[in-house]
Amino acid sequence: QEQLVESGGGLVQAGGSLRLSCAASGLTISRRSMGWFRQAPGKEREFVAAISWRTETTYYGDSVKGRFVISRDNAKNTVYLEMNSLKPEDTAVYYCAASPNWNALMALKFYDYWGQGTQVTVSS
Repeated sequence: QEQLVESGGGLVQAGGSLRLSCAASGLTISRRSMGWFRQAPGKEREFVAAISWRTETTYYGDSVKGRFVISRDNAKNTVYLEMNSLKPEDTAVYYCAASPNWNALMALKFYDYWGQGTQVTVSS
């Protein structure tokens, strides 16, 4: 059974850092592009970052460019999201997702497996 499990969320002060992890089971992330999305209360789920399985190209949403870094460890079947210089507006539930595509990774519709999410709260 394919499963993605996020961890690493929590409460942090503005300007701080967190590293989220997404451990995959039942699927091999080396053959999957992996993405992170987030959803704040009352808002739509939005793209945060992705990494292509084929080209290793990384993509970032405009609001996190220069602050967040996505990476993957294929040996551990895990993808990470390093979040720095956090702002209160980064507060959301963060979701990990897997896609068979190697491009067009900003769209939710191209992801076929999702984790349950991990809460990130940034206090001012």
